[in-house]
Amino acid sequence: MTQQPLAAAVRELMPRAKADLTDLVAFASVADPRQFPVEECHKAARWVADAFAAEGLTGVRLLDTPDGTQSVYAELPGPAGAPTVLLYSHYDVQPPLDESGWHSPAFELTERDGRWYGRGAADCKGNILMHLTALRALRQVDGGYPVGLKVIVEGSEEQGTGGLERYAEAHPELLTADVIVIGDTGNFAPGLPTVTASLRGIAEASISITTLAGNLHSGAFGGAAPDALQSLVKVLASLHDENGDCAVAGLTTDQTWQGVEYSEEQFRADAKVLDGVALTGTGTVADRLWARPAVTVLGIDCPPVVGGASSVQSAAKARVSLRVPPGTEVKAAQDALVAHLEAAVPLGAHAVVERLGSGSPFSANTTGPAYAAMAEAMQESFGTPMVASGEGGSIPLCNTLRTLYPEAEIILIGVEDPTTQIHAVNESVDPQELEKMSLTEALFLRNYAAAKAL
Repeated sequence: MTQQPLAAAVRELMPRAKADLTDLVAFASVADPRQFPVEECHKAARWVADAFAAEGLTGVRLLDTPDGTQSVYAELPGPAGAPTVLLYSHYDVQPPLDESGWHSPAFELTERDGRWYGRGAADCKGNILMHLTALRALRQVDGGYPVGLKVIVEGSEEQGTGGLERYAEAHPELLTADVIVIGDTGNFAPGLPTVTASLRGIAEASISITTLAGNLHSGAFGGAAPDALQSLVKVLASLHDENGDCAVAGLTTDQTWQGVEYSEEQFRADAKVLDGVALTGTGTVADRLWARPAVTVLGIDCPPVVGGASSVQSAAKARVSLRVPPGTEVKAAQDALVAHLEAAVPLGAHAVVERLGSGSPFSANTTGPAYAAMAEAMQESFGTPMVASGEGGSIPLCNTLRTLYPEAEIILIGVEDPTTQIHAVNESVDPQELEKMSLTEALFLRNYAAAKAL
C-alpha cells in the first residue's frame, strides 16, 4: 500500500492537531510546585490519558511515580504474532523563563509566520501530538493498528528527578516491547529526516562558598575582606580553558564525532549567535556538541544589580551542569566535577559542594530491522534519505530502558529541530515538521509490522 491515503489522512488531521496542541500547551505543566501549581501537571496528565483512550487504547491509567509526579500509561494488544512498539514522550515542560521575552503568552499557542508558538509546543507536547496524529491516521485509513502498542508519557523529564526510571525498575514487565520510539528529539535541520544516535549524559553539582560571618560595607572593608562572590567567580572561571573547552581535571576533551557534520555557519544561525561573537571551544561543532564534555553554569545566587547594597558578600552559591559524552562513565564524571570545584576554591574559603542529579550518556545500535523500517518511512515521508546525528541533551530514561530491555531497539525521533528554541523563550514548532513526522511514525508502524511478518 502506498503512502498517499495515509499522507492525506495526516494532512486532514492537522487542524485537529493544532486544536489539541492549543489545549495541551495551555496547561502550565512545570513539574516544580515551587513555580506552578501541581494541579497544572495533573490536568495535563488527565488530558493525555483521555486523548489516548479516545484512540482505542485500553488499560489507560495514571502511574504515581516515586518522585511525586504522574506518568500516563496505555496499551493495546496487536494482531496475533505482531510485534509490540512502545511510544514515549513527556507532558511536563520547562518554566517559561523571562516572560517579558516572549512575543506572545508562553502558555497560549499562537500562530505567527507559519509557526506555532508556546511553551512545550515542540518539547514535548508537540511530540505527544505526533504520536496521536500517527495513530489517528492509521485508524482512519487502516481501521486499526498493525502492531501491539504501549504508550508512556512522563511527568517529570525536565526536572530530572527520575520518577519514571525508578517506577520502571520496580515494574520491569510494564514497558516490555520489541521497539521503543522515544519522541523527544528532532531532525538535524527542517526537512532533513533524522534519527538521534547518541545522547550526552548529565551530571550536576552545586557549590556554596562562605567567607564572612555576614556582609560588610565595601567602603570600610573592601580590599582586604574575603569576598565570597569573587571567590565563586574564580571557581567558575576555572571550569574552562582559554579556548572555552571544558577544563575539569580528569575528563578527556579530544573526542571526535564520526556522523553527520554541523557547519559553523548553520550552527551560528540555529543558535542565533550575535555578529562578531566567537564560538567557544575547539574542534568541529559536532565534536563540541555530541562527542565531548561541556560544562555550563546554570545559575548563581547573589544580590541582583537593582537593589544590591554596597557590600562585600559573605556567601554565594552556583549550580553547575556537566554534559557527559558517550564513552564516559557518568559517576566518574560527576566525581571529577566535584573534585575540581573543591580544589579550585581560593583563600581557604569555606565551601560545600553537593551532588545533584545525573543521567548516563546513551548510544544507540542503528543496525536492526526497526531502524531499517524507520529509514524506509522517513524516505517515503520526506523524499530524502534518513541521517543519524548526535544530541547534546540528555534523556536519562534511555539507559534505564536499555538495561531493562537489552533486546529492544530504541529509536529517537521527534519534532524538535534546531529552529524550535526548546528550553528558551519563544519556543515553537513548525507544523510542516509535525505533519511529516506524524506521517513518518504512521508509516514506520506499518513498515515494521510488515517486516516482522516476513
